[in-house]
Amino acid sequence: MSPAVVEDHFAGPGLDPAVWLPHYLPAWSSRAATRATYEVADSCLRLSIPPEQGQWLPGEHTPPLRVSGIQSGNFSGPVGSTVGQQPWREGAVVREAQERFEGWTPRGGHLEMRARGVVTPRSMVAWWMVGLEDRPDRCAEICVMEVFGDAVEPGRSAAVGMGLHAFRDPAVTEDFAAPRLPIDVADWHTYAVDWTPDRVEFRVDGEPVRACAGPPAYPVQMMLAVFDFPERSVGDDDGAVPELVVDYIRATDL
Repeated sequence: MSPAVVEDHFAGPGLDPAVWLPHYLPAWSSRAATRATYEVADSCLRLSIPPEQGQWLPGEHTPPLRVSGIQSGNFSGPVGSTVGQQPWREGAVVREAQERFEGWTPRGGHLEMRARGVVTPRSMVAWWMVGLEDRPDRCAEICVMEVFGDAVEPGRSAAVGMGLHAFRDPAVTEDFAAPRLPIDVADWHTYAVDWTPDRVEFRVDGEPVRACAGPPAYPVQMMLAVFDFPERSVGDDDGAVPELVVDYIRATDL
């Protein structure tokens, strides 16, 4: 069940620990190794990846990946099991068991986020929602926004990914696209989804963009993250600091 909190304006002084976990899929690694770089200031959450931040699962995850992410739920099986959230490969095993945490787990409604992103051709920002995977089939994803830096025309347009990823949920049909929109992702925009039992409709700045039928029918956790892919470097961008800056995120009934 979702808690009473359905809105976060990041008023500080930090993240609300009853709602957010400042780690990215820690079961496959550890909390110590997956802690996000973030700041809560000026009524905003700022997720970033500074040059000194290490890789997520270095030497194992292919391609190499750096990430700062927060999530509003967490779950895993015991160490050595394959029970965990969004496994990064088939057969991945839990290295650090996670207690069940349900900070904010909506199962429908109007959900929106006002945010801006600082991206380069080697980075990405995203907001998605995914089942806790407390049962193997409760794993589907509603991706509200996903922007790769190499799909951005600075100041002009961006391909904004949105839709459903079924993963191992037989009740959900894969339905994902990245329509190009005339927006500058470095500016503030509102990304939203209207989620009913029958469909999800995705909106940007209040305008409908696309819809998908048959979304997941169980609670999901929020995932907010900025990613960096070092292999995509063009040689002079190692000092770049990608960011996802969030003004607010909220959920209301339809």
